[in-house]
Amino acid sequence: MTNDTYLQILSHFALEENAVEATPFGNGHINDTLKVTTASGTAKYILQRINHLIFRDVDMLQNNIHIVTSHIRRKLEERNETDIDRKVLTFLPAKDGKQYYHDGTNYWRVCRMIPDSKSLEEITPELSYEAGKAFGDFQSMLADIPEGTLGETIPDFHNMAFRLQQFHDALKDDAAGRLYRVRPLVDEIEKRAKAMCIQEDLYREGKLKKRINHCDTKVNNILFDVNSGKVLCVIDLDTVMPGFVLSDIGDFIRTGANTGAEDDMNLDNVNVNMEIFKAYTRGYMETARSFLTPLEIGMLPYGGRLLTYMQTVRFLTDYINGDTYYKIHHPEHNLQRTKAQFKLLLSLEEHAEEMDGFMKEWL
Repeated sequence: MTNDTYLQILSHFALEENAVEATPFGNGHINDTLKVTTASGTAKYILQRINHLIFRDVDMLQNNIHIVTSHIRRKLEERNETDIDRKVLTFLPAKDGKQYYHDGTNYWRVCRMIPDSKSLEEITPELSYEAGKAFGDFQSMLADIPEGTLGETIPDFHNMAFRLQQFHDALKDDAAGRLYRVRPLVDEIEKRAKAMCIQEDLYREGKLKKRINHCDTKVNNILFDVNSGKVLCVIDLDTVMPGFVLSDIGDFIRTGANTGAEDDMNLDNVNVNMEIFKAYTRGYMETARSFLTPLEIGMLPYGGRLLTYMQTVRFLTDYINGDTYYKIHHPEHNLQRTKAQFKLLLSLEEHAEEMDGFMKEWL
C-alpha cells in the first residue's frame, strides 16, 4: 500500500493531529503495524491492520480491548497514579463511533504511541521479576471483571481437551503419512493426557474459576520507560480473554525460562532456568497474590508443564497433518520444534518437586 492509502484510512479516525506519513514498525507476526508521524514531525500514533483470518470477530476483539483498557484506566485513577496515558494503551475511535474502521476488505485500528518507551527481548532474572510484577498487576486490575463480560477472541486457545481432540483427529487421518515416524512421541503424549486436562475438570467441579488472562506473556509485550527502565504498561491485547491463571505464568515459563530455543536442534541446550522461574514467580506473586486462591497458587508451576505439553501437542499435530498451520523453514521443522518442547517438558518434570515446593512460601 502507498502512503496516500494509509493517510486515507487514517482520515476515518478521530485523530488529534493531522497525519503525514505511515511507515512499517516493529516485528509482529500477526497484524501489520505502522508508525504514524504527524505534521509536527513527531510519531504520535500506531496504525494496525487487524488479521481477521485469525481474529474473526473484530467487533468482539475491539470490544474486549475497549473494556480492558477502560477498566485499567479507572484502576490507575483510583490509585492516584500519575502519567496514566503512558501506563495504559489508548485506542481512538473511528469517526462513525466504532472501535475500528473497515475499508470493505481490511479492518484497521489506531492507538496513541506511548512516548519515551521501549520493549526488550532479553531475559534476565531481574527483567523476569519486573515482567512477573507487570503481568500479575495486569491480571489483578482485571480480576473483578465479571465472568462472561469478555469473549474468547480465539476460541479454545488454551483448552487442553480441545488440543488433544485435534491431535487425535490428526492421528486418525495421518494426512501426510508421517505417523509411523513419531510413534514414541505419540505414546509419551498419550500417557500424560489425563493429567494435563485437570484444569478443565476442576473448573467443571467449581474448584477453579476463569479469569481474564493476557495469553501471550512474553517480555516484549511490556513497555519500559527509556530513561528509568521502569515498567510502563502491558501491550498486545488481542488475546486478552477468559481462561485460567495457569496459562499466563505457564506461557512465560515455557518461553522465558527455556535455556534453549523453541526449535533448538541441540536438545542439550534445552532446560528450565530455575533462576528465571523463581524471579518471575516472585514478581508475579507480589502483585497477583491478593486475588489468587490457594489452589491456583499451588498449581502455578503445573501451568508451565501444561503450556509446554500443549505446545508439544500442537507442533506434533501440525507435523502429522503435513504442516498446515505453523510456518516452517524446512520439512522437519515442526518435528524439531516438537522434540525441543518435549525436552523442556522433561526438564520441567524433573524440577517439578522443587518448583512446587517453591510455592509453599505463599501458601
